Amino acid sequence: MNANDWLSSPAMGATTAPAKEILLDVRSIGHAYGSHVVVRGLSLSLARGAIGCLLGPSGCGKTTVLRCIAGFKPVAEGEIRLGGQVVASPGIHVPPEKRRIGMVFQDYALFPHLTVSQNVAFGLHGMPRPARESRVAELLEVVGLEASAAKYPHQLSGGQQQRVALARALAPRPDLLLMDEPFSNLDVDLRERLSLEVREILKNQNATAILVTHDQHEAFAIADEIGVMHGGEIQQWDYAYNLYHKPANRFVADFVGQGVFLEGKVLSPNQVRIEMGVLTGEIPRDCSAGCDVCGRGCAVDVLLRPDDVVHDDASPMRAEVLHKAFRGAEILYTLRLATGERVLSMVPSHHNHRIGEMIGIRLEADHVVAFRQTPGD
Repeated sequence: MNANDWLSSPAMGATTAPAKEILLDVRSIGHAYGSHVVVRGLSLSLARGAIGCLLGPSGCGKTTVLRCIAGFKPVAEGEIRLGGQVVASPGIHVPPEKRRIGMVFQDYALFPHLTVSQNVAFGLHGMPRPARESRVAELLEVVGLEASAAKYPHQLSGGQQQRVALARALAPRPDLLLMDEPFSNLDVDLRERLSLEVREILKNQNATAILVTHDQHEAFAIADEIGVMHGGEIQQWDYAYNLYHKPANRFVADFVGQGVFLEGKVLSPNQVRIEMGVLTGEIPRDCSAGCDVCGRGCAVDVLLRPDDVVHDDASPMRAEVLHKAFRGAEILYTLRLATGERVLSMVPSHHNHRIGEMIGIRLEADHVVAFRQTPGD
């Protein structure tokens, strides 16, 4: 299945639901810096009240897409519709201030000489004073900073400053909120906690938003739908569960989550054999492309996630502990199989095995994630 198939079809495994109003509709847009194309044929749509995310490594074009949506960059091809209105195309460019879009920046961009309440009120100048004060008070309560209304940005922590920036962006009730790597300046623990808080705030305000990040944990914590980007294109736009368990291609499989590939042989349209045993499930179409009708005999690479390899002292299958990474409640083990192949296994941390120890493992995979081998594999 190619990226366009994923973009135009419902998420695999999703139940049918009533159609929602599409607020943002991006259709085959492109952008280039001179001869260097950074975004090509990119499409996505986002329903009103939904939170989307563009996830990908540095240089994949995700921030450029965000800036095209905001109006800071023109599009060389395609079009962007917001609430049914074309706001960007090769012949149309609605300026940013006319798009009813809010922005939350990586560096917060708060005004240092204004108090917290004044920062939040900044975009509400045309509103009568009582209504403006009411809106500011409402949002400061939503973000949990009502006690800090009179403070200045330098008196706040990084997480508090980010909440002020979010409140300021939400204050004018924009149709769409854009967030560009909003947590990258925060430490890991605060980033994870604030991600969950921001999702709750956005849902509380029924806001429609798009987040740009390279951190899949942030994407999973905040977004309803995620687009994995690579080379200026969306490789898969889907739910987090499907990105992890049903990746559209090898890049998505490698980028999302952890895992290793083991060589496998297709036995039938729903079975593939690997060193650890036989996996049963739907074999992706990519595996059987170019083979006979049932795909029997195809050489494939099968992705095993750490949760597919289960520690089991009673299992006759043994593996050697090569490395271990303590994760608190769990330990991520790197294990060597009899043939020398390596797999990962996430094990409760009370099973604390030493390096070089042989431990029992078994295969417990609910999904077959496999890709046809190509020359050079």
